[in-house]
Amino acid sequence: MLRLGKLTDYATVILSFMAKSQAQVHAALEISRATGIALPTVSKILKLLLKANVLSSIRGAKGGYALVQTPEKITVASVITALEGPISLTECSSLENSCEQVAGCQIGNNWRIVNRTVQLALESVTLADMLLPVKSPQEITVPVASLYRLK
Repeated sequence: MLRLGKLTDYATVILSFMAKSQAQVHAALEISRATGIALPTVSKILKLLLKANVLSSIRGAKGGYALVQTPEKITVASVITALEGPISLTECSSLENSCEQVAGCQIGNNWRIVNRTVQLALESVTLADMLLPVKSPQEITVPVASLYRLK
């Protein structure tokens, strides 16, 4: 099963709170209280998002953390990458010749196509999109032939 870690899930909650709030700067304690996420966890996530340039920090009594870009420009892919590292579904979909089976593998290039498709999908969803009301799910089909056009 492909699943994102809890920290990534919490990061989206934190960023959503920051995006919805009228304040430009948010203290870790304020975020912790508003989201119900433990302060040490909030602090850890804020540092990771700061390091990935999703957030900026301001020191001082009125300091805290702020979004570097508008919610419309922060992609889900950038949040996942900040917390999980590069998006890669399989070992071979991130680096050439990184798999022990590369010599006999017939499908490695296809995994790279699938990985790129997932990457593009995650880049197309923004923090602003995540703030929209939930709509009933729609079935999305992607014909396999269309994946080859992404090369």
